[in-house]
Amino acid sequence: MTTFDITGIVQSLHDARHNWRRIQSRSSEAGNREFPSRNALAAIIENLKGVLFPMRLGPPDLRQESENFHVAHTLDAALHALLKQVRRELSYNASLHLGERGDVDADALTAVRSFAAALPAIRTLLDSDVLAAYQGDPAARSVDEVLLCYPGVLAMIHYRLANKLYQLGLPLLARIVAELAHSATGIDIHPGARIGAGFFIDHGTGVVIGETAVIGERVRVYQAVTLGAKRFPADGDGNLQKGLPRHPVVEDDVVIYAGATVLGRITIGKGAVIGGNVWLTHDVPAGGRVAQAESREGALANGIASA
Repeated sequence: MTTFDITGIVQSLHDARHNWRRIQSRSSEAGNREFPSRNALAAIIENLKGVLFPMRLGPPDLRQESENFHVAHTLDAALHALLKQVRRELSYNASLHLGERGDVDADALTAVRSFAAALPAIRTLLDSDVLAAYQGDPAARSVDEVLLCYPGVLAMIHYRLANKLYQLGLPLLARIVAELAHSATGIDIHPGARIGAGFFIDHGTGVVIGETAVIGERVRVYQAVTLGAKRFPADGDGNLQKGLPRHPVVEDDVVIYAGATVLGRITIGKGAVIGGNVWLTHDVPAGGRVAQAESREGALANGIASA
């Protein structure tokens, strides 16, 4: 009969956890789970998707006459579940910082109420994203197909919800919500990015949008586009400085084609077109065009700026 050294492995894992907590100055006292739950958030977001789009992302047997009842019941359950996760993040944040703990329960309730109040506006933004995808893709036969099938729209649903959590001072919850979509679609949108209405990600796999990116309205990007940082400044001790603006500003009506890499705090002007596979680290004026030209002469003849 095959046996395993379960007791020894359990003890070794215990020692490893204890050593990590000691190094991180964490309490070794027994207690409840201190972190938000990824699985719990996944269930909450699934319910919220059904709240935002009940007849398309809600239960398969839902009828319009019971739509409001479903939304009310599901929203109430989702918000109560979210409240528990918000408490965990706020308690965790308080444990990491010295000073007054504050009223975690009251702060959590305020945050969840603000989040709930923002859902109608989030739905309106998502409607603009769905419509942009339908109008921007000749293969799309209906807005319903776009909502049900397009990975870019799924990523935007998660982003819009995550961005509100981020604005409410809940970056860990926001990041988990965003990463759920990243895992499912290959689209990595940091919840701190600012994205205007009518944003369309076509195909989507490999798209990366950094924390301090600012994107205007009616912007369209294709697969494998990166809006990233060019460099990471460090402080005097060699630690990376957090929160500095380091990602691009993309103004309204810009199109960025597949494989383009746009780096640093540069501005892509309104109506500009960035060609595929371009490596871009400088500003582009409004209406400008940047492409990988076959030759400098060809680029100049066609009025295209070579990257």
